[in-house]
Amino acid sequence: MNRHINKISNYAMVGGLSAVALVGLQGCGDAGQAPQQPQTQPAQEQSVVKEGASVTIEKQADGSYKIIDEFPSTTTRVIVKEDGAERILTQEEIDKLVAEEEAKVEAGTSKLTQDPAQVSESGGMGLAGTLMASMAAGMVGAMLMNKLMNNQNYKQNQRASHKSASSYNRSQNSFKKNAAAGKSSSSAGKKSGFFGNNKKASSSSSSRSSSFGG
Repeated sequence: MNRHINKISNYAMVGGLSAVALVGLQGCGDAGQAPQQPQTQPAQEQSVVKEGASVTIEKQADGSYKIIDEFPSTTTRVIVKEDGAERILTQEEIDKLVAEEEAKVEAGTSKLTQDPAQVSESGGMGLAGTLMASMAAGMVGAMLMNKLMNNQNYKQNQRASHKSASSYNRSQNSFKKNAAAGKSSSSAGKKSGFFGNNKKASSSSSSRSSSFGG
């Protein structure tokens, strides 16, 4: 009877030791695996930065043109309201207007570089000039924009080309917010890459330690 009890005790002891050994091996194997991190969307997907501009220009009763609305957009488009109709300018029409205004700038006759008071007295800005005074100018005529951006009269005419002060302020605020979102997205992307590399390095180091210790 005692022999049977001793055998049962021995079997229980061996079984307990085996379970402990298995737990130890399992723990050793898990040590080499880095904890899974929750996946996050890239910064570019979280905040889409709009690199274009949508501009609406309206013909006034005196024949001049004014910007009535503009805001950041994924694509650049120019909408013209005149003679009771509304249409979107084609790329060919935009290129023609930019070339027309560039020739005036080169000749020194562009109203964009004149004093705003003088522009108003002479009948206001035409369609080409108003287009180049809008936020779409850098997208549709980058080379011409570079020639104008340091001209003080041009900067004043950008404001004067809006139909109202509220339209100008709304435009400025919307493009500032879009630019800030772009900087935030870029910064978040850099941080994500930095910490991501650290996690990879940490995981690699942990695996090497586990292999050595196990």
